[in-house]
Amino acid sequence: MKTESPRWFTSSYSANGGNCVEVAANLAASRGIVPVRDSKRVDGPVIDVSAGAFSAFVAGVQDGKLGTV
Repeated sequence: MKTESPRWFTSSYSANGGNCVEVAANLAASRGIVPVRDSKRVDGPVIDVSAGAFSAFVAGVQDGKLGTV
């Protein structure tokens, strides 16, 4: 059985300032998770977020419901 590996990417909105997160959205359909990690620590910890929670987060950002920094 072939195990699907995460394909990490950083948002195109990232200003490449080093304070970014990477996500591996390719696992959402097959595993129901979206792994998230710090782009500066690729060997560091990974947080697995449920696909539904990640989708709700992205929708909240797009709708401007999460505030600004």
